[in-house]
Amino acid sequence: MPVENSGLAVLSDQLVLVTVLLYVFAMIGYALDLGFGRPRSRARAAGTEAGADAGTEVPADAVLATVGGGTAPPAGGTTGPVEAVEAVEAAGRDATAGKEPPSWASRAGTVAVALTWLGWAAHLSAILTRGISVNRWPWGNMYEFVVAMCLAAVAAFLFMDLRYRVRFLGAFVTVAAALGLGFSVKYLEVQAGPVVPALNSYWIAIHVSAAIIASGLFTVAGVCGILYLVRKDTALRLPSLEDLDRIAHRAIVISFPIWTFAVIAGALWADKAWGRYWGWDPKEVWAFITWIAYAAYLHARATAGFKGRAAMIVQLIAFACLLFNLVGVNVFIGGLHSYAEVPG
Repeated sequence: MPVENSGLAVLSDQLVLVTVLLYVFAMIGYALDLGFGRPRSRARAAGTEAGADAGTEVPADAVLATVGGGTAPPAGGTTGPVEAVEAVEAAGRDATAGKEPPSWASRAGTVAVALTWLGWAAHLSAILTRGISVNRWPWGNMYEFVVAMCLAAVAAFLFMDLRYRVRFLGAFVTVAAALGLGFSVKYLEVQAGPVVPALNSYWIAIHVSAAIIASGLFTVAGVCGILYLVRKDTALRLPSLEDLDRIAHRAIVISFPIWTFAVIAGALWADKAWGRYWGWDPKEVWAFITWIAYAAYLHARATAGFKGRAAMIVQLIAFACLLFNLVGVNVFIGGLHSYAEVPG
């Protein structure tokens, strides 16, 4: 069946491409600010929970050897890995003291934020025009879901930047959004059109919208988790371990109840559509596995002695479950939820 407004459908596709370009240019601006601007890492009070691995200690004299012996060891004679990172960061700041970063680096960061907002507006317009062109909610297949999830991830970053000043994540979130959109256009895009009758329900606005919002927040947390694991102690311009842990935890604390609601709403929709709340369909199973994995992260994060790197690994396992639920189940496993319409 043809779309109701083919002009708007074409405009939507063009806006997606414009969005990718804006995110790429924004990513370049963030990278310039991150690479040549003022170092982001900052000293933190000893004993912070963010980067402390369970029971791990580093000799104080090893820390002093790393930083040049500029500070005295703590009273206990030992220090943890977070304190070691702080000492290295302090030494790096001392080495660069008095060296003002070029003014264009800060301007590049400001321009990058503006481009991200423009990209987000174009991104939102692409989704709205696609929905209007077919007179339905614009997340009735896998292509539309991924596009909407990328929008939610960028929106989460922009909100957190307004609230918590997390510009240092911009390069990583925008490149993730650009790659997600590029993957969607290349491998998932289908022509705008009507959906199967089972999706013509107000529940799609409730269940899928909640899943999209939660997935976007989980994506921001996943970016933080990857950076946390690959960050080196001497990478002074990257976000600190404390910041990465804090941002990931806050994103998941917000998104976990939203994902819980999405699972419950999906069960209610299943009862209305198929006459049962739960049928162990592959999509239902992996949505539940994802819920369990993120619950395990929150439990690990709240458990003494199981924080930092160990908890972040659990978070990334949960994020992998989310991605498999989105891509793997739709592409490789059949079921009642097989509405992905992945091109052959």
